[in-house]
Amino acid sequence: MDFDAVLLLSFGGPEGPEQVRPFLENVTRGRGIPPERLDAVAEHYQHFGGVSPINGINRRLIEVLRTELAERGNPLPVYFGNRNWEPYVEDTVTAMRDNGVRRAAVFTTSAWGGYSSCTQYIEDVARGRAAAGERAPELVKLRHYFDHPLFVEMFADAIAAAAATLAPDLRDDARLVFTAHSIPVAADERHGPNLYSRQVAYAARLVAAAAGYGDGAGYDLVWQSRSGPPQIPWLEPDVGDHLATLVEAGTRAVIVCPIGFVADHIEVVWDLDNELREQADEAGVVLARTTTPNADRRFARLAADLIDELRTGADPARQSGPDPAPGCGHSVNGEVCPVSPRCLATIVTTPSRGSR
Repeated sequence: MDFDAVLLLSFGGPEGPEQVRPFLENVTRGRGIPPERLDAVAEHYQHFGGVSPINGINRRLIEVLRTELAERGNPLPVYFGNRNWEPYVEDTVTAMRDNGVRRAAVFTTSAWGGYSSCTQYIEDVARGRAAAGERAPELVKLRHYFDHPLFVEMFADAIAAAAATLAPDLRDDARLVFTAHSIPVAADERHGPNLYSRQVAYAARLVAAAAGYGDGAGYDLVWQSRSGPPQIPWLEPDVGDHLATLVEAGTRAVIVCPIGFVADHIEVVWDLDNELREQADEAGVVLARTTTPNADRRFARLAADLIDELRTGADPARQSGPDPAPGCGHSVNGEVCPVSPRCLATIVTTPSRGSR
């Protein structure tokens, strides 16, 4: 399968104080989030001057990916589109159409299955193509990559680097805690079932083993950044609650690895580097937070590998675990695709016949 462009598709974020509230309204539209909750989250962004790190990180990643593709002899233009803020995916796909792009590979800044981390990106692709009209390019969403060897390597190396910042008398006893964005339990059960949480757990197991933390004995998996009403069950335990439990057990140091995130955006730099660190400081616990892939050259290599799997028919690169990787078992493009069956028809989209 040949491509003449790449689309990096992401969540989006504000790039100035005046953009924060409109951005949050975009993100939460139709979810009934009370205004006071939006005000509280807006303060998180204002703490950083109203600028989310995510767009800048993605632009750096795009430059690195362009270099990687060129060095592989496959120089392609790399476009940037977002779900919730500029550059919007609708505008980007329209520009791709105007530039004569016929088929593009879509690399999303989410490694996982489930609705918000996969299906919603497929919906973004469909919406972008509908906006571009009948000459819209064909868009091929690349597979999940939570078990790609480079994904595992980047996080394992990040754990080693974080551990190295601890004093020698704390390093060996530090508890490794993986975090990922919590979602409602009902939403997790609808896709897979439990596709998202099982994939995160699988990846945590791979990374822990690669980092030398054994088979479950030396790490925990917790969840963070929930935003729903308290009466609705979300994935637990919460990272703050878990830290309190570790403190009660006498833990003196914690290495926090935000494995659920591929970039240091607000949920990482506020929820972990500010709120969780403040909690740890008050409890007298040393907290070391690992980096995420961000614009690491290996992340660009990972994206290029996924493109090559379809472009050249190369075998998918997967880190083997003790159990099969969690997926739905349906075959798409000749391989097992770990997405909800209702997504299968839009994995490879055909040119739209609708109007702009």
